[in-house]
Amino acid sequence: MSAQPSTPAIVVMHGDQTGEELLTEALRVLQPAVIRQPLQFIDYDLSLENRRATKNEVVREAAIAACKTGLSLKAATITPEISGDVGSPNAILREDLGASVILRTGRRIPQIRPVGGVYAPITIVRMAVDDAYGAKEWRETTDTGDEIAWRTAKISRSICRTVAEFTFAHAKRTGAKVFGGPKFTVSATYEGMFKEELDAAAQRFPEVAYQPLLIDATFALLLQSSGEALTIPALNRDGDLLSDMVLQMYGSIAGSESLVMGFDAETLQVKTVMAEAPHGTAPALYGKNIANPMAMILAGAALLAYVKTPIADRASRSIYEAVFEALHEGKATPDLGGAMTTSDFTDEVIRKIKTKLEVWSTLEAT
Repeated sequence: MSAQPSTPAIVVMHGDQTGEELLTEALRVLQPAVIRQPLQFIDYDLSLENRRATKNEVVREAAIAACKTGLSLKAATITPEISGDVGSPNAILREDLGASVILRTGRRIPQIRPVGGVYAPITIVRMAVDDAYGAKEWRETTDTGDEIAWRTAKISRSICRTVAEFTFAHAKRTGAKVFGGPKFTVSATYEGMFKEELDAAAQRFPEVAYQPLLIDATFALLLQSSGEALTIPALNRDGDLLSDMVLQMYGSIAGSESLVMGFDAETLQVKTVMAEAPHGTAPALYGKNIANPMAMILAGAALLAYVKTPIADRASRSIYEAVFEALHEGKATPDLGGAMTTSDFTDEVIRKIKTKLEVWSTLEAT
């Protein structure tokens, strides 16, 4: 039976190795029989084999579809190391989706002791395009025989403004403090532009606590957290480093979802969301049914919040609660000290979701 026109559509970008296996687990959770929200899934094969066969055309087709639906769920994909190969699809997707922000939140994982006693959530709001990624690079040989490598990178004020605005809006919504920032003292023209937009956003959000710091001080002070929830704005390269470090501080990079977000240029409201796990394809775990599906399942939960129906909102909450309750009970995959297989963990999450939604429905009926 074909989906009704009003059924929300999610573009599903299939990937490689363990990334595809974990996507399969997330899709099991997102079935209407589990979450009660009808969904239409539009599939695109972004495996390395198909990207090579289509010369990345399938990536662009998936991005076009994702712009139309506004919602997409992506598996981890292989980035070949061979020069001149198809490369990573991520840069293409972020550009074609008009993405400005990559959002990742480190949060405490039940039964896991965080590094340095950090318990409050830390969110990284990373610039999704420009900066060191996509920069022009070349090498030259000097008259003395030395070799010099050059790179020209860019950022734009419009992207800086969007990232800054979202940073403060997110901090206001979550009760967090905006913390950190770029190295504007060394790079007054380049990184200073980002600092200017952050300072301007701080004026528009006077109710949000703002502690601007250079990026090196930001790294240094993360392990001395006072217990406050933090939202950290970052350039593309800085945010890449920060987000991996922050997620691992809570015990596992598989402990959180990653959202790639595009915005309306005039209203700065979220227009497109691509949800994914922040980790790679984990080839050593491929086919063993022991990889942790938590991040991919949470990616699906986060995406549901942008479906914007009461049923989807409720389903999103039920998934988050089910995942963390399972971990609190010691039901986890081996990387978090448990003994469950990938599929067993997903089965437990599904069982808890169904129970929650049934109980909530019963209570509302009384």
